[in-house]
Amino acid sequence: MKKKGWTLDQIPLQEGRIAVVTGASGGLGFNTARALAQKGALVIMACRNLHKGENARKLICSEGVSQKPQVWHLDLASLDSVSKFAGKYAESFQRLDLLINNAGLMLVPYNKTEDGFEMHFGVNHLGHFALTARLWPILSQTMQSRVVQVSSLVHHLGKIRFEDIHWERGYNRWAAYGMSKLANLLFNHELGRRLTEKGGTVTAAAAHPGYSDSELLIKNPSKNLSQVRAGFFKLTNSLVAQSGEMGVLPALYAATAAGVDQAAFYGPGGLLKLRGAPVPDTPNKKLVIDEAAGRLWDISEALCGLEFRV
Repeated sequence: MKKKGWTLDQIPLQEGRIAVVTGASGGLGFNTARALAQKGALVIMACRNLHKGENARKLICSEGVSQKPQVWHLDLASLDSVSKFAGKYAESFQRLDLLINNAGLMLVPYNKTEDGFEMHFGVNHLGHFALTARLWPILSQTMQSRVVQVSSLVHHLGKIRFEDIHWERGYNRWAAYGMSKLANLLFNHELGRRLTEKGGTVTAAAAHPGYSDSELLIKNPSKNLSQVRAGFFKLTNSLVAQSGEMGVLPALYAATAAGVDQAAFYGPGGLLKLRGAPVPDTPNKKLVIDEAAGRLWDISEALCGLEFRV
């Protein structure tokens, strides 16, 4: 990387390429979709809220892009929705260059997905695991395709509760969120290991945004946090957080830069890894290990009712 730091201007042209970005209606997902569209990619904005997604699409189009993004419905809290999305994609396209697994929930009250999974784990990990598996036949046939998991520094606080994977005992919002973000990195680790073993052309990578104004904490304070805590995070965001445009740089680097290694991980290179241009990072070595990654993969296959063959 250059000493001045990698910027949006250094994203290679993406003309002729197709990218799927989950959670693209706002926050980091929107900024990711916008950057890729501005570089010429056809972006499929995978959104739960179609109205919000369409507003985001119109904004991107108003800025001038050669390929107008498309908004498709995707609810990661529903395996049926994931299956329908992948089926529609297979009917529409024969290639997929980039899959950016960005969408996520943070600090939500205890709840379960349509399929009975704890909400953080179900949306942040299992939904993306199933989506990647369903799209894999097309991804694996597209030369130099990439899959990027968007994780978080909070993975350091995570622990996979194999004995109580759905948090039916002793639910804790921070711990559940941390577990889901650790799961993202374990998925990336195991996918990268299997790709290395097989020698495929797909590259698996992961990234975290540092402390970025991603909208996760303050967009629905009545549902996620008390008004006081939401106000605190809003103030902290204004004083500490870097912009959404900066926060997406690690994921965009992982998705588009040359020389990205299998299972690589990127994040901001500034103070405490909270801000700055993207640099290589290292997941928690005590948590991101082969045994846990392999076990989580097997459990994810069983829970999603599919076999993910790389």
